[in-house]
Amino acid sequence: MSWLGDSDDLEDDFEDYDESTIRTRPNPKGNRPRTKRRPAHEDAVVGRVLGVDRGRYTVLLDEGTDDEHLVSATRARELRRMPIVTGDHARVVGDTSGAEGTLSRIIGIVDRTSLLRRSADDTDQVERVIVANADQMLIVVAAADPEPRARLVDRYLVAALDAGIRPLLVVTKTDLADPTAFLSHFDGLDLRVFTSAREEMPTEEIGAALVGHSTVFVGHSGVGKSTLVNELVPTAKRATGHVNQVTGRGRHTSSSTVSLRYEGDDGSGWVIDTPGVRSFGLGHVEPANILAAFTELALIAENCPRGCTHLADAPDCALIVAEERGELSDAERARLDSLQRLLQTFADKAEQAPGR
Repeated sequence: MSWLGDSDDLEDDFEDYDESTIRTRPNPKGNRPRTKRRPAHEDAVVGRVLGVDRGRYTVLLDEGTDDEHLVSATRARELRRMPIVTGDHARVVGDTSGAEGTLSRIIGIVDRTSLLRRSADDTDQVERVIVANADQMLIVVAAADPEPRARLVDRYLVAALDAGIRPLLVVTKTDLADPTAFLSHFDGLDLRVFTSAREEMPTEEIGAALVGHSTVFVGHSGVGKSTLVNELVPTAKRATGHVNQVTGRGRHTSSSTVSLRYEGDDGSGWVIDTPGVRSFGLGHVEPANILAAFTELALIAENCPRGCTHLADAPDCALIVAEERGELSDAERARLDSLQRLLQTFADKAEQAPGR
């Protein structure tokens, strides 16, 4: 005789607990099922991304307060396809104390006010994000050693205006050569220019233009960009190099993009130093935006017929007519040639596109 009692009565007692109709999805890992719902992270704090190094982000929290401090952070898995770059304002969770050995997590990016990009060349549609939220670009060129490249500066100007960033220009090594002829290429542009020599570096003048702004420094390798950054931010300690006397090319010394705080008598600002480049592709830029970088030519082009390509064979193009009539200065003719070369590159790219 069983102490459980009659077996038929036992089945009746437990018939409400029958689990045969329950359907479950196999979970071979034995962990909790994943859900598409994500936490709101209401405790997230916003900080400025100062640099990126091998998947780790240096983020400044509580900027401008007595509690200002740095944290090291990684990105959340759901952000793996989103580029997080220097200058971004990131939402951070986890251990945000900044203590040694702690690691925070970036779970989102605040909407960007600007995004500076470049491509490998003009036919490359893959864009490379350089910096976010900059409102100024300081273009650094050398008067000599290496020789200044006006067309490279034109490309910087196009990229800046396409991103809604104000361009500035500084010419270094003016003790080696007179930059007057080079600077004439930019006559008529709304472009503030600084000149710098080895013993006469206008750090105070340039620094005053940086106060209250986030300024990205760009330039060809070997032009003295890192030297200028070190003068403006003494604690930066950016590596400097020299120009190869055989090739005339500078050696890449800055290997990463980093934000540095400038402190001046009138206030502070952010200097964003970038690695030197020898080319600056504009494959990501809309061709219609290129003309805007050539301010004085854009005014003349207002008289062009609708849909004018502004290329050398464009019928009734106001720019070509002005050139033929001798109404353009030498600098404007040189800039027209630069404009047409850029536009021709995009025209050739369109012709080579699939389906054409």
